[in-house]
Amino acid sequence: MSKRLAAGAEKEPGKWTLAGLALVLPVTVLLVWQVLGANGYISELLFPTPSTIALSFAALAASGDLWSNLQISIVRVLSGFALGGGLGLLLGLAVGLFRRTEKLLDPTLQMIRMVPSLAVVPLFILWFGIGEESKVLLIAKSAFFPLYINTFLGIRNVDNKWFEVARVLGFSRLKQVVRLVLPAAAPNILLGARLSIGLSWLGLVVAELIASTSGIGYMMSDARQFADTPVVFVGIIVFAAAGLTTDYLIRLLESRLLRWKDRYRG
Repeated sequence: MSKRLAAGAEKEPGKWTLAGLALVLPVTVLLVWQVLGANGYISELLFPTPSTIALSFAALAASGDLWSNLQISIVRVLSGFALGGGLGLLLGLAVGLFRRTEKLLDPTLQMIRMVPSLAVVPLFILWFGIGEESKVLLIAKSAFFPLYINTFLGIRNVDNKWFEVARVLGFSRLKQVVRLVLPAAAPNILLGARLSIGLSWLGLVVAELIASTSGIGYMMSDARQFADTPVVFVGIIVFAAAGLTTDYLIRLLESRLLRWKDRYRG
């Protein structure tokens, strides 16, 4: 049996092999895209070639416009995520731990969750103007519900026997939360954090495309007005890279906090 396990471990692909496999599809798509564009099979206006997009990226980076707008967008996303995600975590804990709080708050929160973000944009602009407050609050609304729902589900999925053991051991309510609830609900909470940060970037796109004078979304909207398609693609790539980076950081945190959890790795 040990020989079989050792043989299986030897056959497990390394990190570099997996990274190479992950690059096969995007590299193939880029090569095909470049060939089709260079030979005139696709419109250069609608689908500029990867080389054209790369030149546009280099020009924006050299001028500093890309980095200044990216910095503004990152601050907005992190602010909205901290506000919305923090409230979602706190209310998820309150609703998950106390049934009366659930009856009081959850129906109203679920009703607000069903309201599309685009529907509240005009209201936020009327209330807070086109400054940073409306953008951060719009992002916070997007970040709130994934953490709220997943925290609630994580707590309610904790085996009730653990609470009975905690009562026998004389744990206070605070000790139950710190030593029992949070560790047991951590997988759901971290999943909610990943979803929240992803939706924060989506909320940022909505906020910056509709009412903004700075940020990556504004840069894309301004380029669209002048039919500067390569800059629009640069913005899309920057959003994708930034979202992937923040998701990777949360996954890294997840791997550190959930070392005790033995999971199937495929």
